[in-house]
Amino acid sequence: MIRLPAVAGAFYEGEEDKLKKQIEWSFLHPLGPGKIPQVPSQKGKRNNLFFIVPHAGYIYSGPVAAHSYYYLASEGKPDVVIILGPNHTGLGSYVSLWPKGKWKTPLGEIEIDEQIAMDLVRESEVIDIDEKAHLYEHSIEVQVPFLQYFFDSKTKIVPIVIMMQTPEISEYLAEGITKIMQKYRDKDIIVIASSDMNHYEPHEKTIEKDNMAIEKIVNLDYKGLFNVVEEKDVTACGFGPMMTVLILAKKFNKKPYVLKHATSGDTFGDKSSVVGYLSVRFGD
Repeated sequence: MIRLPAVAGAFYEGEEDKLKKQIEWSFLHPLGPGKIPQVPSQKGKRNNLFFIVPHAGYIYSGPVAAHSYYYLASEGKPDVVIILGPNHTGLGSYVSLWPKGKWKTPLGEIEIDEQIAMDLVRESEVIDIDEKAHLYEHSIEVQVPFLQYFFDSKTKIVPIVIMMQTPEISEYLAEGITKIMQKYRDKDIIVIASSDMNHYEPHEKTIEKDNMAIEKIVNLDYKGLFNVVEEKDVTACGFGPMMTVLILAKKFNKKPYVLKHATSGDTFGDKSSVVGYLSVRFGD
């Protein structure tokens, strides 16, 4: 079972060589890390287990996303990446997992870790097996070429899209992922929360609203993040995935480090109506 790309040629370049150059551009952009990381051949202990990464078109959010991937790649190839994204399409279940096979992009194919995927369905109590939710969803797909660029096809993924973004759902997901990470201690497992921040307001207003959410993120206050989104109209699309990694960070005693916060106005120029982007690592 192969999941074909839905947004290749739109959110990112549709040809292999052009896509590789676009990823490199993201790292070398003035708002990016400034250099492309080297993946070590010998891995040490991984400090950063959880990340928040944006998921817009690379020309908008790629330089911000590159900050998280800089740390991820610098610590070596993970065995499994659990990618949590919001459901933009409205298709499928409240929480939907793609269970087996491979995902394809212009950089090749990446395998699903079928054993961990099925264990996670059992342990979480809230995940359904549902390919339909993933067919046209971009929030997970745009993360995959970054992983392929650095790790080829050696890393496996577990893709999960979340439609019902509540603290309770995030608690169930975090509990299930915790059990998986404890069960598979021999595997190097990381979790990416795929989310953009405030949408389609002027640059200054978006920075102001994003900062309210970032305050909750740096305090690992997942319920506070939910309240800010609900009460202050901060239109971050992936607050469910972000709440989940905040819970996980607290469980694993990882500290939040904001790597980069910018908007599409910073990367693309028009500041009249922007989307906010945030990269955060959770480590020692």
